[in-house]
Amino acid sequence: MNSHMSEPTRTDIPPAAVEGAEGPRTAPQPSKQELAYSILRQRILDGTYGPGYRLIIDALAKELGTSPIPVREAVRRLEAEGLVEYQPFSGARVALPDETAYRDAFSTLAVLEGYATAMAAPHVTEADREELRGLNREMRAAIAALDVLTYSRLNRAFHALIRARCPNAYLREAIDHLMRQLDAMRRTVFAFVPNRSAESLEEHEELLELLAGGAPPEAVEAFAREHKMRTLRAFEAWERETRLRERS
Repeated sequence: MNSHMSEPTRTDIPPAAVEGAEGPRTAPQPSKQELAYSILRQRILDGTYGPGYRLIIDALAKELGTSPIPVREAVRRLEAEGLVEYQPFSGARVALPDETAYRDAFSTLAVLEGYATAMAAPHVTEADREELRGLNREMRAAIAALDVLTYSRLNRAFHALIRARCPNAYLREAIDHLMRQLDAMRRTVFAFVPNRSAESLEEHEELLELLAGGAPPEAVEAFAREHKMRTLRAFEAWERETRLRERS
């Protein structure tokens, strides 16, 4: 069904993405492959290209004003992230959500992020903690306004700030890669779970107390890991209840 969607407008294509257009003179322009990758990835994540949508290389190359080669390279990058999959005889399409894969990836993220948080703890400054408290306050306002997208953005910023203080660059990169893979499934599989958001903010406050109090690394790691796993378990419980209501 998605393969018959009308072509999206080109408002997301920067002028420099079209051959012959002039970009800013003061900054180097990204490569054609990087532009194609950024545009296609954003369209997948914002739902312009839904699950199953066929990515026709030649048509995309024409739309983006480039040759098929950088578009094909961009699609390969998206495939490596799990956002795109190749089907025999039909080519590339936006990957369909896999709930089991999401749960497995999310539990792996909990382990990695717990360890990264413990490593980051000694490097989180008082200024960082104040910024984290501010993000928590903004998240409370977003919950009150039922603004799910803002809450999600702020929540990611909260954890990204802590993760940025982790001195292990390889671990940070592994987490970032896993989060990119989760992004494609997040918008269709992981819903806004009622009541969990408020509990999550209380856990943020507890985590900040652990960081400020110089808690042992093992305690920080266990708490941060459990914080992530509670979110996953809350979703699974909500999903079961929703399915039972639909059947009754």
